[in-house]
Amino acid sequence: MVLSQNWDLESIFPGGSSSKEYLAYLDSLAAATKSLLTETSGDPPNTTEKWTELLDRVQSLSKKMRHAGAFVSCLTAQDTKDEPAKLLVGRVRSIGAAFASALTHLDKHVISMSEEQWIALAGCDTLAPIRFNLEERRRRAKEKMPTAQETLVNDLSVDGYHGWSTLYDTVVSRMAIAIEEDGKAVRLSPGQAENKMKSPSRELREHIFARWESAWANEADFCALALNNLAGFRLSLYKHRGWEDFTYEPLDYNRMQPATLSAMWSAINANKGRLVKFLERKRELLGIDKLNWHDVTAPIGADGSHMSFDAAADFIVGQFRRFNPAMADFTAKCFSEGWIEAEDRPGKRPGAFCTTFPEKQESRVFMTYSGTMGNVTTLAHELGHAYHQSVMNELPAFAQQYAMNVAETASTFAEVAVGDAALALASSQAEKITLMEDKLQRATTLLMNIQARYLFETRFYEERKRGVVSKQRLNELMVAAQKEAFADTLDTYHPHFWAAKLHFFNTGVPFYNFPYTFGYLFATGVYAQAIKTGPSFAKKYDDLLRDTGRMRTEDLALRHLGVDIAQADFWQSAIDSALAELDEFLALTAKK
Repeated sequence: MVLSQNWDLESIFPGGSSSKEYLAYLDSLAAATKSLLTETSGDPPNTTEKWTELLDRVQSLSKKMRHAGAFVSCLTAQDTKDEPAKLLVGRVRSIGAAFASALTHLDKHVISMSEEQWIALAGCDTLAPIRFNLEERRRRAKEKMPTAQETLVNDLSVDGYHGWSTLYDTVVSRMAIAIEEDGKAVRLSPGQAENKMKSPSRELREHIFARWESAWANEADFCALALNNLAGFRLSLYKHRGWEDFTYEPLDYNRMQPATLSAMWSAINANKGRLVKFLERKRELLGIDKLNWHDVTAPIGADGSHMSFDAAADFIVGQFRRFNPAMADFTAKCFSEGWIEAEDRPGKRPGAFCTTFPEKQESRVFMTYSGTMGNVTTLAHELGHAYHQSVMNELPAFAQQYAMNVAETASTFAEVAVGDAALALASSQAEKITLMEDKLQRATTLLMNIQARYLFETRFYEERKRGVVSKQRLNELMVAAQKEAFADTLDTYHPHFWAAKLHFFNTGVPFYNFPYTFGYLFATGVYAQAIKTGPSFAKKYDDLLRDTGRMRTEDLALRHLGVDIAQADFWQSAIDSALAELDEFLALTAKK
């Protein structure tokens, strides 16, 4: 059986961006949202029963909003030139703004209650499953502006804040990177070009990277305009809310304390020497005088790790079964029922993601698969996200709203499990070295590349407080951050990385990048417990995932892992696990 590498969206809404069913769904959603806004703009509910009915309706509509948004996200990802789909994005955002305004009015009712009234409401049995979320909502509402101002922000965000993100998407959709390959002129989408920069041929990597940098430089004016206005919007909003620290929102969104983030970065900085040893050995194995940016993710030796999509499916399902049969069965369903878009073709957006359709309790995974071991682990990563959602499907909508840092737990767990399995099954020393290098390279990405993004973003926001930051200065900030994060081990860097990385332009999640490092190391700790515990860990693992939407991150770690993540000890142990193969890799690759 040959598996399809194209996802099935017809079973969600037939007809793609011309779907009559989808347009009718949006009409119904808009009407329901307008009705909710009218209701919440009036008097607050006066009984527990009416509060429960209102909260149930809000949660039902939030699922529908996710459902509608997921569909149009899939349309614009699979074909960046789908103009009708781009128009639908605007429609969904408009409805979303109205829904956000309804929630703002709901919050007004929540914070107008006396402490006695609130305790009585939040303590009732019918609302017990979302008690944490209600308490969180009340606290956050108190930290925002008055209702009228927050409502105005929601309305203006559609054409303002989110509009800049749309501009960036438009820029990416029209890009075609022209390269020479095998004597032929080829035009690649950014996603395809990014994949080819992992080629074993340094000549090809250098060629593509030069064209890549040139392509992004050509679009830097638009990208700088979008980035500056996104940051400016956030900083203005923070000022009016009284938030002096621009990391407050991302930390609160991720339900974590500043001490936890600080402990994580401190542990990473303390281990930079180990990562530098790996990079230095990689330089030797590649036979070059100095690593360039495009060498960091290059395979060493011959690229013998190609795996067909069908073989990848069998391999991933088999490895998941070692830890959790339910996870394996679910993943097999994702492959067999067409939940994955993996075809390597022009016109797709770069990157990979997983999204969910709550009305059908289904997920869809997006990536561009070209058969590398890195592709296999990326596929496993996104399928981990899908499994995470599956164990939460029966929870109330509010309790499903987990933050990005813990969202990366299941995905990274899946990625590490597949990578370690490949390593254990290596049939030769050469293959073992190749797979070790792939695992250590991914650690380098999560501990160094992501840190560079965080350093850039924090410094950019500091400068943006004082005014618009030029594209040249953005390049300087980016290179300085990369030099610091990579301990100045590279010869050339990626000045336009700020433009090429769509994460910086995401309006849904502020400071999108650092949660990847958190999730990677946190998942490494979870994986270590899974190895130690064996098959019985499956239930504990599912329980942890199920709690990710209804606990603070520090409390989640303490309850399910028994660790204090605000202390460096946990992060050091996680880094030790992540780099467990480093000494063996250095020994196996030492010159005789």
